[in-house]
Amino acid sequence: MTSSFLFAANRTPFGRFGGALSEVRPDDLAASALTSVLAKTPDLDPLAIGDVVWGCANQAGEDNRNVGRMAALLAGLPTSVPAVTVNRLCGSSLDAAIAASRTIESGDADVVIAGGVESMTRAPWVLPKQERAFPAGNATAYSTTLGWRLINDRMPKEWTVSLGEANEALGQRFAISRERQDAFAVRSHRLAHQAWEDGFYDDLVTPIAGASLDRDECIRPDSTLESLAGLRTPFRPTGTITAGNSSPLNDGASALVLGSEKAADIIGTAPVARIAARAVHALDPQDFGIAPVEAANKALERAGISWSDVGAVELNEAFAVQAIACIDAWDVDPELVNARGGAIALGHPLGASGGRILATLAKRLRTTNQRWGVAAICIGVGQGLAVILENVT
Repeated sequence: MTSSFLFAANRTPFGRFGGALSEVRPDDLAASALTSVLAKTPDLDPLAIGDVVWGCANQAGEDNRNVGRMAALLAGLPTSVPAVTVNRLCGSSLDAAIAASRTIESGDADVVIAGGVESMTRAPWVLPKQERAFPAGNATAYSTTLGWRLINDRMPKEWTVSLGEANEALGQRFAISRERQDAFAVRSHRLAHQAWEDGFYDDLVTPIAGASLDRDECIRPDSTLESLAGLRTPFRPTGTITAGNSSPLNDGASALVLGSEKAADIIGTAPVARIAARAVHALDPQDFGIAPVEAANKALERAGISWSDVGAVELNEAFAVQAIACIDAWDVDPELVNARGGAIALGHPLGASGGRILATLAKRLRTTNQRWGVAAICIGVGQGLAVILENVT
């Protein structure tokens, strides 16, 4: 079997809910990310692309009917280039990269495009189909933006609590204070803002034509412990989780070019990182926030390294509390985690976040001359994913 490598990465800016990208369809968001990443590999003949593997968590609106295929067509790829859409909720685009790496390592393709998209603004309301024609009663429309909907009655109630309540319980279980969560959020905004000021994201993010957004829209560099302390706790009257120490609702897309050992000649550029290992872990649905702990531990073991070898970590910040719980469980310096900001500041468009953290990790390894890095993400309904990258630049 061959190895698989990351050759190029790009994403859109991440817009806030109802913000600058709210009028952009998700299939157009995806096509924009695809076009931008392919612009980084101008020598790559599109006919050499073996597959497009695309992540999306919703798929209930304009992102339906295999949005990966729609994006490939809208981006102008030849109709002979196949595409598939995968759904592992928040981990969808990281799962897409994992699937692409396996396709390459098995020899089924030398070049695969991976990525993901989410427009949480444009997620529709849905109505369940009625069991009989012309019912006399009212019908309830469900928002598909985030969380559970149309729940099966056979699901245990403790599994189907809201994401916020699940993480309130997690914070209580591990005694993680609100003050610690707020401090984590302030750090995320500060580091994300500084990263943009330093130009770190300039070659990883391409604005969308016609949309007036050059940077991630939710970064608040003026956030302080005092300002966050005044926010309400919507999930429990005396809880710790607020809008300030949680990731926002976002719109955006990310894309990656992956290839085999011999793909450098096809793509026309050298790889930047090797996919060294990957792992998935599952546990009780309400405990999804700490699922990355064992996913990363498994991946490190498969890579044949330990936490002492790791020079950079990108952990998706769904909630500050779950990110802190994961960091506490790992034997890793917290300063190595999300050193260029995280999802609390940058945003978390569900299907696109995995591609973002993998791209950011690869660049962090290059700019700090570190060899090994971990990308990890928690996933609703009790799962976590992790990928180990090896810097090859």
